[in-house]
Amino acid sequence: MTETFVVIGGDAAGMSAASKARREDRDREILVFEKGDWVSYAACGMPYYVKGDVDSLDELVQVTPEAFRTERDIDLRTNHEVVGIDPVGQTVTVSADDNRFEQPYDQLLVATGARAIEPPFAGMDLDGVFTIHNMDEADAIHTYVTETDPETAAIVGGGYVGIEMAEALAGRGLDIHLFEMLPHVLQPFGESVATVVEDHLRERDVELHLDTPVAGFDGEETVASVDLDSGTVPADIVIVGVGVEPNVELAEDAGIETDETGAIATDEYGRTNYETIFAAGDCAEATNVVTGEADHVPLALTANRAGRAIGQTVTGTPTEVGEIAGTAIVKAFDLGAARTGILDETRARDAGFDPISVEITAPTRAHYYPGAEELTVTLVADRESERVLGASVVGPEGVKRIDTIVTALHAGLTVSEVENLDLAYAPPFSPVWDPIATASKVLAGSLEDAA
Repeated sequence: MTETFVVIGGDAAGMSAASKARREDRDREILVFEKGDWVSYAACGMPYYVKGDVDSLDELVQVTPEAFRTERDIDLRTNHEVVGIDPVGQTVTVSADDNRFEQPYDQLLVATGARAIEPPFAGMDLDGVFTIHNMDEADAIHTYVTETDPETAAIVGGGYVGIEMAEALAGRGLDIHLFEMLPHVLQPFGESVATVVEDHLRERDVELHLDTPVAGFDGEETVASVDLDSGTVPADIVIVGVGVEPNVELAEDAGIETDETGAIATDEYGRTNYETIFAAGDCAEATNVVTGEADHVPLALTANRAGRAIGQTVTGTPTEVGEIAGTAIVKAFDLGAARTGILDETRARDAGFDPISVEITAPTRAHYYPGAEELTVTLVADRESERVLGASVVGPEGVKRIDTIVTALHAGLTVSEVENLDLAYAPPFSPVWDPIATASKVLAGSLEDAA
């Protein structure tokens, strides 16, 4: 008897799972219900569409709905919203065109993603105030900037979205004010990265308002200013980018358990507390490779990997979804910043480690080769085991070197083992001692001195 695999959500995790399941099982019935129009799109590219570096939203689509249907033989139904899950009866309730129907399943994947947090600010409903987490929001911002020709933009939030949208709107000729309630931007990257990024943003004429909570927005029908405790700042457009929260309400209503992370609790195979129900992507938790504990870091690769693994599992080859290190990378005008693992000393101690760290600055190429830039590396390790716990890098080039530390985290390498890795060297690409190796060498010395 043919089994049915139902997927709720048509983006990274959902379509990766459906596609892998189809490759593994040509006979299985595979249905994907997506409540919107867009599927399999590169959300990370949306700021570059707003900026104008990407001409059309369609360019961000990895695989079109029609290609999923005709080339991959997946029953993809857009504008179909799943409004209920019955884990006992193994059905989902689907709403489409003002009609409802029940769809049975043998295996179910909840890949409902996340949504932009909308703080309880006054004026969030004013024209010109936007969040950005999906294609329709990106299109609305692009249209607004094109049609109204604003002069001043306010970015609320100094995380990835805030930094990228500051660059995007500056690229459209707007004056930029960036508001962050914490002392620094890019809080997960650590202070050493943040201060370098902040200096660069100021060089690019971004006016930073750090340690500055926003009270709300003011205007008649259209936003005119940002309200602060200390006064107001004029703004013709506002982007609120203060984070995302997982879409778990549908799952919770069905008795699917969530965890302290706020996301759906899963095991190493992405399975929930129901044997036939899986969860993946921005709505689901994952295991942190450093701490071994549940974590929620909603990023694209995590979703794609987990979805692909679940596609294999439901078709008979149990496959772990993989651990995460919280790896992230961001572009801020002419600067790049990246981070992975645990950088915060308090979090490290709470996880049972005794952290020790170093910060070094080293050239990205041989000193005599043209174009060398300075790269700042912060490396953190556990004092007793000497195991690498995390790192951050910031500079005009070479920040993808963070992947060396990502590999070290997944392999459980010590500082000395990273120091002795046989990393590639040629003058156009690196000095003899790569900055990652240099940081490891310095930290290994600190560990010896502390012994």
